[in-house]
Amino acid sequence: MSEKINVLIIGSGGREHALAWKLNQSPLAGRIYAAPGSEGMRDCARPVPMGALEFDKITDFCAGSDIGLCVIGPEEPLAKGLADHLAARGVKVFGPRRQAAMLEASKQLAKEFMRRNYIPTAAFQSFYDPQPAKEAVRSNKKWPLVVKADGLAAGKGVRVCAEEASALSAVEDFMEKRIFGSSGARVVLEEFLEGREASVMALCDGRDFVMLPVARDHKRLRDGDEGPNTGGMGAVAPVELDAETLEKVRVDVLGRFVEGLKKERIPYCGVVFAGLMLTKDGPKALEFNVRFGDPETQTVLPLLSSDLLAHMLACAEGRLAGERPEFHGGACATVVMAAAGYPENPEKGAGIRGLDKVPAGAEVFHAGTSAQDGRFKVAGGRVLGVAARGGDLAEALRRAYAAAGAISFEGMQYRRDIGA
Repeated sequence: MSEKINVLIIGSGGREHALAWKLNQSPLAGRIYAAPGSEGMRDCARPVPMGALEFDKITDFCAGSDIGLCVIGPEEPLAKGLADHLAARGVKVFGPRRQAAMLEASKQLAKEFMRRNYIPTAAFQSFYDPQPAKEAVRSNKKWPLVVKADGLAAGKGVRVCAEEASALSAVEDFMEKRIFGSSGARVVLEEFLEGREASVMALCDGRDFVMLPVARDHKRLRDGDEGPNTGGMGAVAPVELDAETLEKVRVDVLGRFVEGLKKERIPYCGVVFAGLMLTKDGPKALEFNVRFGDPETQTVLPLLSSDLLAHMLACAEGRLAGERPEFHGGACATVVMAAAGYPENPEKGAGIRGLDKVPAGAEVFHAGTSAQDGRFKVAGGRVLGVAARGGDLAEALRRAYAAAGAISFEGMQYRRDIGA
């Protein structure tokens, strides 16, 4: 393929910066745009001033800029049907349509899909009314109990409750106080699973899938897995799984997911993200997301040595079976630098220093920054993701932390035990 492909990436966070950075390396890539993008990713994508939910503007831009592939990063435009809107107007899209996106947008629908398709997962109950949900909490005999808001909640709609009082409080917050709006109209009460977590992403065209390196995300704010859950404070990859566990992930989790898509006639093109718990009874699915994970993407894409754009085009054109992604040896680690007050009330406006002091070989992905007169400021909860590869995990971590140590801003928070 000699003709260059213009690409539009939807989104503005660290995940989208990492996608732009990787796609920019493709010999197939023409102009790369991001909507809305950010000043921080301008070195690899041109920001376009339109929101991820401005469907008509996005469609018009694709037509006027000869976009050969639109890559949708965040979950909300997927759940609201952006891929359907673009595909109906002849735009090639990497990102599933609304029907498939509901497997992330509704935890109840996802759990029912898993049950129908024999995907190993935790036992669960769903509730539309807070009173029966509270009765189920009071009659629960096995603690901890996991309480989940059904809809999208930016990674914060899940609470692991050690006792009855905290579980009742979670039901009240989600269903009665509606702290996540309509996302808490239903709740799922779920068995607590013990084990190590792992994140598995795979490219999928609805018929076939190819796995990317297994990663591990660190959700808690502070060292030692203390503090509130966040969108993710860092990640490492690859996570080495024994052959039996890896085969179970491939066959029992991803394989059954894709077979379920085919059986239920759900079209799919994009990334399948399986959040797993590696239990003593084997891997079990905690959730499925229908897009690249964050910050796992910033950790996995630096390990990819083959052409991401070529793989995405194969996916969008339904010919993924012939693709064989290739990867660098060694490992990659990402450290997330967050604002003061994150995750509850992140403080914005602090100046960021030291970006020009980051050692060569580390990549800084902008997640929540703004720029004024060429100087970057804090503009979100998760501010930067600092990623580095190494010959092994210890070297990757040393490099990532050395780069993180060059950067500072008032109130900066980051974990010192990523990869532990």
